[in-house]
Amino acid sequence: MRTYSLAYLTVNASSVPDAVSIAAQLGYAFVGLRVQPNAPGAPYQPLIGEGAILRETQARMRDTGVGVYDLEIIRIGEQFRTQDHLPLMEVGQTLGARAVLIAADDPDESRLAEHYAQLCEFMQPFGLTADLEFMPWTAVKDAKAALRVIERAGRPVNAGLLVDALHFGRSTTTLADIAAIPRELLHYAQICDAPAGLNFTTEELIHAARQERLLPGEGSIDVTGLFETLPQDLPVSVEIVNLARSQPIGDLAWARLALDASKRALGDA
Repeated sequence: MRTYSLAYLTVNASSVPDAVSIAAQLGYAFVGLRVQPNAPGAPYQPLIGEGAILRETQARMRDTGVGVYDLEIIRIGEQFRTQDHLPLMEVGQTLGARAVLIAADDPDESRLAEHYAQLCEFMQPFGLTADLEFMPWTAVKDAKAALRVIERAGRPVNAGLLVDALHFGRSTTTLADIAAIPRELLHYAQICDAPAGLNFTTEELIHAARQERLLPGEGSIDVTGLFETLPQDLPVSVEIVNLARSQPIGDLAWARLALDASKRALGDA
């Protein structure tokens, strides 16, 4: 049986403490939290600098045994400064988080790799890995590009490469590319489904990623093949946002559907 984590996007209407409670009720071992917005003005879960929310989160974690697996999100742009993300590191350490999701916005690969190396070094004392996610609309568009950046950075000890089924199915990444990722760089992977292909506009790619993913088995991404290629003991982050379907039924019911579909797709039902 694999370990499952409840990603922020799946329960995007829930506070951090409520996400922990939903995870516990449904049998997720972990939660993923978005404690910084992924774009200016975008939604996120208040936690940094919110003492009452942090204490309530810790209490629910103690009561349920649910842990925090990953935190979102750090974007590396041209003017990147590691120190700007110290509050995220501190809250991650406090909650015992393991990983931070990293997105790449800098098209200068040399500078991107330099900043990524600096970030990895900065994060080490907090016990966090820096998991670089390839996304076809960013500066790191596929698994090969992500691996190349990590190698140019000197493959820091806490470097990571995050595979999201959506971006696997909508980039040039192949199963052979996935198989070629060194095991030590893989800390978790994200599951969902969608129509696969390479002919989507940037706007369509972002819309699907942030609002309209499908349950595993509903789209045409080779989810089964992907997770058969990835290590079988890799924790699975269930990241399935579909606002039109989740909002009418609520986060708890949607998170249940998402976990059940993921387990069926991976043979854990």
